[in-house]
Formats: sequence, structure tokens, C-alpha cells
Amino acid sequence: MAASTTPRLVRVVGLAGLTAIALNGVVGSGIFALPATVYGLTGAASPAAYVLAAVLMALVVACFAEAGSRFDETGGPYLYARAAFGELPGFLVGWMFLLTRLAATAAIANLFVASLGYFAPALATGAGRFAAITVAVWGLAAINLRGMRAASSTVNLLTVAKLVPLVIFVVAGMMFVDRSRIAVLALPELGSLRQAALLLVFAYGGFENASVPTEEAVDPRRHLPVALLVTIAAVAVLYVAIQIVAQGTLPGLATSRTPLASAAREFLGAPGGLLLTAAAIVSTLGSMSAVILVGPRLLYAFARHGQLPAALASVHPQRRAPHWAVIAFALVTWAVALTGGFAQLAALSAVSRLVFSATTCVAVPILRRRQRDVAPGFTLPGGPLIPVLAVGLSIWLLSAVSATQAIAGGLGVVSGLVVYAAYRWLGDPRR
Repeated sequence: MAASTTPRLVRVVGLAGLTAIALNGVVGSGIFALPATVYGLTGAASPAAYVLAAVLMALVVACFAEAGSRFDETGGPYLYARAAFGELPGFLVGWMFLLTRLAATAAIANLFVASLGYFAPALATGAGRFAAITVAVWGLAAINLRGMRAASSTVNLLTVAKLVPLVIFVVAGMMFVDRSRIAVLALPELGSLRQAALLLVFAYGGFENASVPTEEAVDPRRHLPVALLVTIAAVAVLYVAIQIVAQGTLPGLATSRTPLASAAREFLGAPGGLLLTAAAIVSTLGSMSAVILVGPRLLYAFARHGQLPAALASVHPQRRAPHWAVIAFALVTWAVALTGGFAQLAALSAVSRLVFSATTCVAVPILRRRQRDVAPGFTLPGGPLIPVLAVGLSIWLLSAVSATQAIAGGLGVVSGLVVYAAYRWLGDPRR
């Protein structure tokens, strides 16, 4: 009887909301600087690098689409790994995913205040920086404490707000592109193409955010695959178009520190530069809103399975939000963002992303065997072919990580083992 009166999360997020969470995760602040780096590596053939990376990343996205269509609980990669490999591997995958979200939120918070500094320099340092980070993190946390409907609506609004300036940039800029600077059908030198593809594969990451809050999605088994596949396709088109406009309108693109804002000034004048600079601010805020929505729900999933304190799995009876998890995640994010410790976490983000991506891809054929009675909302064609190719891609990318990243990744796993062992040793009355 008690279980029936326990507050539960509510299903209020539709297809548009899940798509917005995925888009918000992918289209972040990085795209405002990415065109210069890619052009420096691959020159006029840069669009080909974007297309190749999108095709490669689509393999991983497709694996997430099938895995996600088998579940309607909160957890994403943590849930998939737990079901396929067991409690400890599931916890470690979820832990690495959590560390990546924490690093992302803290780093984005600092990019947010740096961008604000363009308009108000006092907000970029000292007390102004403290105030800006505090207001951003706790303001978004307060919205999440009001419940998923408010949090999702905020993500939707900020997603539109960040995409509109980019679409204006593309539509207006296409009329001024110097086509002699674009080599659409050419391929870059293989070594440079590999470097650019590695960079861009990570630029297409973040879609996995939408896989976490499925317990609050209206029809996750059907909607999540659509949201993920639509996101990778839409972002690929957007990124290619942005690159074409940037390199076709901005001489000296490879050395520009603000490629999109500088390119916009070339064909829209000073207002164009201001528009894209303001868009960078909105983009960082939008990315923060999505991660502050997702991060607490990972804590909630851990706690519900008895792997973190039970309080983190509690749901507010009126707001239907995991309120203690929201407060805990916001508190840690706020502290890390203010102290600058996110730099150490950022070093393991590449390894962490590959770990939870690879395990999700490996989990797909295992889940097919273990969940024969589950009818997935989406099934990959070709049997094991796509998961195998996706795992091969992840291994290839892992082989390219630096020693620093590898060490940071190892430390991330060790920290997860310590937390897991400590919590088991202390004991959980629910076990």
C-alpha cells in the first residue's frame, strides 16, 4: 500500500521535447569555434570531414536508438549497461557518464561567463564571475525543482533561441559564399581527415542526453529513436552548411578565434557579429539547461537501484521532481565551476564518452538475446553489423586518445570503483 502512495515521476515530455534535449546536447558552444579548427586541418575540403564524421557517428546513434527503445525507465547508458552486463559494469558506465555531464556543465558555465564578458567585462572575472555562475547554475536548478514540465519547456525555448541565429547565419551567408573556396567533392589528405574526423565525432556527441529522462517521456520506446535519428541528421546538415558559409565568406578562417561572429560581420556588418556573439551566450545557457536536467536524473537512477543514498531517488510530492538529486548535482557543479576543477574532469571526457558509447553498442546484441520478450520500438537492420561497426569506431577513437586522457579515464574508473565499494561496504538497507 505504501508503494502505491510514493510520489513518482510523471510522463510529460513528448517527441519535440526529447528532440530538443538531444539537439541542445549536440549544438553547443563548440560550433562557434569549430569551423576554424576544421578548416585549418582540411582546407577547402572541410565539408567532407563533417559528412564522414556524421556517417560514423550515426552508427553509434543508431545503437542508442535501439537500446533506448527497449526501456521506459530513467538511466540511459547506465540502464543499458546494467541490464546487459550486470550491476558493477552498469554502475561504472553510469559513473563515467555522470562525470562527463559534470565536466560539461562546469566548463560550459565558464564559457557562459566568458561570453558574457564581451558585453559586460565585469562578469568575466572576480565577483562578477561568481555572481554570473551562481545565478546561471542555481537559476536553472530552481527551474528543475519546479518539475519536468518547466525544465523541458526551458530547454525547448533555449534550443529554439540558439538555433535561430545559426539558421539566419546560414541562410543569409549562403548568398555571399565564394564558391572557389569550397571543394565539395574533394577529399582531404588521409592523416588530416582522421584528425578532423576525430574532432568532429566528439562535436556530434551530446545526443545521449535524451536517453536519460525516459521515465518522464510520454512514449519513449517510439519517440526516443526518432528524436536521436532526427537530431544526427539535422545537425549534420546544419554543421555542413555553417562550415560552407564560414569558409566561403571569411578570409583567414583558420586563424580566427571567433569564426562565426567574424564571418557574420563580413556579410551582415556589425549587427551580424553581435547576433552571433549573443547566440554563443544563449547556446551555452541552453547546453547548461539540458545537462542540469539530465545530471540529477542519473543520480536518481543510481539511488533507485540502491547504488547511492535513497534520498537522491525521492520525488517531490507536488512538483514530481527528484528534488534532492537536483540540489546535489547543482551544488557539485556550482563548486567545480567556481574552483576551475572542471579542467581535470574535462581530460577524461573523451575516454568517458567512448566508454559509454562502446558499451551501449555492445549491449545491443546482448539485450536482443536477454530480452526476447521485449518488443523494441526500433530495430537496427543488418543484425549485428551496425553494433560491430560502431564498436570498431569506438576502439579506433580510443586508440587516438592522449596519455593524459587515458590516465584521467583510468582515474575516473578507479573513483567509480571506490564509490561503489564504499557504498556497498557502508550498506544499503534496501539490499
